[in-house]
Amino acid sequence: MILKVIKLNTGLGDLTNCYIVADEETKEAFIIDPGAEAEKIIEMVKILKVKVKYIILTHCHGDHIGALNEIKEKLEGQILIHRAEAEGLYKEEINLSYYIGIDSPELEADSRLDDKDKIHLGNIEFEIIHTPGHTKGGICIYCKEHKMIFTGDTLFRGTWGRTDLPTGSFEDIMHSITNKIMILPEDTIVYPGHGKPTIIREEEKIYLDLKPKKD
Repeated sequence: MILKVIKLNTGLGDLTNCYIVADEETKEAFIIDPGAEAEKIIEMVKILKVKVKYIILTHCHGDHIGALNEIKEKLEGQILIHRAEAEGLYKEEINLSYYIGIDSPELEADSRLDDKDKIHLGNIEFEIIHTPGHTKGGICIYCKEHKMIFTGDTLFRGTWGRTDLPTGSFEDIMHSITNKIMILPEDTIVYPGHGKPTIIREEEKIYLDLKPKKD
């Protein structure tokens, strides 16, 4: 597998992690969260000599979709977003694009994702995990074979995503993390939407006390 992270400056001060993931044999690739600076993403795709199959959005916030129009135009690829998040992609009061001075995308998503959907790059399989909380249609992208998960703004190193924005819910994000992410093998590497990667075993202790206690 080929994995590259590009740190994108969206103007918010907190760089967004954009990931390019590709199968080494077929050169099929997907881009996760093209938040800004389309030229950086396009340059890396050319360097890697890969063909973009999908553009996957972990959620609809402006700092994760800012370069979507240009990336779709220049690199093609199918735009994928969770079914519950699709409406927010076009509503600035939900995606908050005006905060970073961009317009909401004018593109329709090519496909709506659901929990447990499978997508493939060559022979590599990825599973979509619906993880509401940061937004109602947030997703993570999990690869069991390579022990990795892309968590968007659901789980960061040492903390979780904020829940005070439109469609956010603290109860939902805790449920998503404890019941959908922390159950993965402890050596699973976590690649978040911002900041440094981590590993499941390093994050477990943060959430153990938040689980309901049994008598």
